[in-house]
Amino acid sequence: MTSEWALRRCLDRVEALGDAGLDSHTYRSGVLGELHAVVGHDAWVWPLADPVTTVGVAPMAQGPFAGELPALISLRYRTAVNRWTTLPINPSRAVSLKQATGDEPGRSALWPLLCRYGVVDVLSVAFADRWGLWGWLELWRGQGQADFSLAEAQQLDAIAAVIAPGLRACSAREFRSGAPGGSTARGSTARASAAGHRQAVLVLADDLSVMSQTASAAPWLELLQRAPRPNQGVPAEVLNAAAQLLAVECGVDTHPARSRVHVGGGVWAAVSAARMTTGVAGAAAPIAVTIQDALPTERIEIFERSFALTPRESQLLELCAAGPDTAALARHMGISRYTIQDVFKSIFGKTGVQSRGALLALSLGPLAPAVS
Repeated sequence: MTSEWALRRCLDRVEALGDAGLDSHTYRSGVLGELHAVVGHDAWVWPLADPVTTVGVAPMAQGPFAGELPALISLRYRTAVNRWTTLPINPSRAVSLKQATGDEPGRSALWPLLCRYGVVDVLSVAFADRWGLWGWLELWRGQGQADFSLAEAQQLDAIAAVIAPGLRACSAREFRSGAPGGSTARGSTARASAAGHRQAVLVLADDLSVMSQTASAAPWLELLQRAPRPNQGVPAEVLNAAAQLLAVECGVDTHPARSRVHVGGGVWAAVSAARMTTGVAGAAAPIAVTIQDALPTERIEIFERSFALTPRESQLLELCAAGPDTAALARHMGISRYTIQDVFKSIFGKTGVQSRGALLALSLGPLAPAVS
C-alpha cells in the first residue's frame, strides 16, 4: 500500500502539472507518470470527453489491444458495468471491475475480449466537476498481478479530484491557442485552415469498419486523431461517435451521439453519428458520421464550461453575441449597466481578454456572424 507521504507527493505533483500551462496530451502523460508510482498498472486507456455529451475524443492508450480497437470501443460503449456515465463523478470515485461485479467480471460484456489479453482487473474513474465530464481513465492489470484493492481505488479517488480541473484548464487553453499570440502545437493552425471548413461524411458498418467516405473527408482525417494500426485510416473520434449511437440504440445510454473536438489553432470540429434510412437488403442500414466545423452555438457551450462561467456570465455572453449595447443588455437581464460592466470584468478575468470583441472572437470562432 502506498504511504500517505507518497500519495501527498503525487497530489502535489499532479497539481503542479495542472498549473504548468500544458496541452492535454502532455498533461495526461505527466499525470500517468505520477500515477504509476501510486497505483501500479500494465496498460491504460484515457480519452477526453465532450463535457456535455460525454462522448470520447482525443484518446490516449497503451496496451496490446490495437488490433481489435473498433471492437474494444464498441463493447466499451455498450457495456453498462463501470461505464464512465454511471461511475460516481462529482466527486469522483474509482471503482474496479472486480468490485463492481462482486468478483464476477463475466457480468461485463467486455470481459471475453479482456481475457484474450490476459487482463485480470480494470480500475475505472471519471473526471468531472460541476461544469461537465472532461474524460475518464481505465487502468488495466495483466496476468500475474493482483486485483486492484479498495485502498488503491481510494488513492485514485483522491488524485482524481485535482485531475478534473486540470483537464478543464487544458480545454480552456485550446480556445486560447487560436487567439493572437496564443500558442499552437505542431503547426496546427495551418493544418486546420487547410480543412477548408467543408462537411465530410464517413459511412460505417455496425462493426465500425468504414464502408465509404466523401472526398471532403481526407482533410479532416489529417486533423483528427488516427487510430493505431491496422485501423489507422479511421479517426478515434469517428469510432467513438458511432459507438455512442450503438449504445443509444441498445438502451445503455441516452446522450446524443455527437462531440466537439479541438483540431488545432483554436478550430473546433463537430462530429455526429446517425443511422441511415436505407441499406443493403438483409443488412442493417449503415451509420453516417458527419464531420464539420463546430457552429458558434456549439463552440460557446464548450467555452462557457471550459472557463467555468457562472449562469449569469453565460447568459451575458450569449446575449452579447447578438450585438446589443450595454443599456439593452441591462434591460434584458434586469440589472444595472454598472452590474453588466462588473460581470464583463469577471468574464475578462477568467478568459484573459480585455474587450468584448476579443471575447466574442475567442468564444464564437471564425464562423461567428458579424456583429454591428
